Amino acid sequence: MASSEFAVEMQDIVKQFVTPEGGILAAVNHVTMQIKDGEFFSLLGPSGCGKTTSLRMIAGFELPTDGNILIHGKDMSQTPAFQRPINTVFQQYALFPHMTVEQNIAFGLEMKGVSRTDRIRRVGEALEMVRLPGMEMRRPKQLSGGQQQRIALARALVNKPEVLLLDEPLGALDLKLRKEMQLELKTLQREVGITFIYVTHDQEEALTMSDRIAVMSKGLALQIGVPEEIYERPANKFVADFIGETNFLDGVVKRQNGNVVEVDLPGSGVVFVESSRKFTNGQQVAVAVRPEKLTLNSEIKDGNNLKGRVEEVIYIGTDTQYGVRFPGGQKARVREQNTSFAHKSIAKSGDEVMMSFTYVSPSLLTE
Repeated sequence: MASSEFAVEMQDIVKQFVTPEGGILAAVNHVTMQIKDGEFFSLLGPSGCGKTTSLRMIAGFELPTDGNILIHGKDMSQTPAFQRPINTVFQQYALFPHMTVEQNIAFGLEMKGVSRTDRIRRVGEALEMVRLPGMEMRRPKQLSGGQQQRIALARALVNKPEVLLLDEPLGALDLKLRKEMQLELKTLQREVGITFIYVTHDQEEALTMSDRIAVMSKGLALQIGVPEEIYERPANKFVADFIGETNFLDGVVKRQNGNVVEVDLPGSGVVFVESSRKFTNGQQVAVAVRPEKLTLNSEIKDGNNLKGRVEEVIYIGTDTQYGVRFPGGQKARVREQNTSFAHKSIAKSGDEVMMSFTYVSPSLLTE
């Protein structure tokens, strides 16, 4: 029996589909993950990576081909969706247009035979929870997109599920409202204390809202960790490239002394990178370093300093981005924050510059 500290456990889950050509597609391929009770957990990845299929298996809309799904320690791999202590909020809120807000929220309670008095009380509590009190008599068409999203949340929460699944619920909202709702959703999750499992392809959304993130690709969970770990110490090139913007400087390991790895960037120079991983001399690697971890024309003592030429300068308000080409042909993007009132570019196109970064800034990746 699994520990009840986990709201949901996926144990070596496989989900296969038969393709129209008669082949077998592993939409989820031996995925194992443990989602803690009361956690805001996000499944992040591009279309077709297996995140929505994983969510549907947790919900019971799909059954796994192999492996086990446990909810608070109880195996529910083959349990129908309606018998699981779970509710789901979809991108298309699926509110009944002919019903009032009160009727929409109370629908599940009515199906369970809850008395009218209790239904009215619980609907009122749910509306207070999503900060829309007094909306009982409105119909969905009389609500904004953000209000409809909150009503869908209230309808899911009124049943007091043990786990709430959210399948890109902010996808239909405009950017400004989407960012506001990210913070509201996170605040709501903390207040109600229910485990949220959130599917998204938006990296910033996952980093903003999540306690932990699982990055998925081609049916695999490539890395599971807290947002800082996923961003600062990606497990491989896919994760580094998918989460934010990353420079990949291809090189060859010259030697490793403890946790310090010396890497030759052909034609550009030698850099030193701190890494707990073990490498062999001559091994092909990529030095992955974020644009904001780089500085121009400010040499770092006991750091990495590479000479290059500025090819482009892009001013984007909060910061300025510089494209720097090195003698060996490789290119890096540098992001410098615009902190002064009267901004002045550090360099212009064609300038010879020094690009610098500390030993601990980059990750050293092999795939």
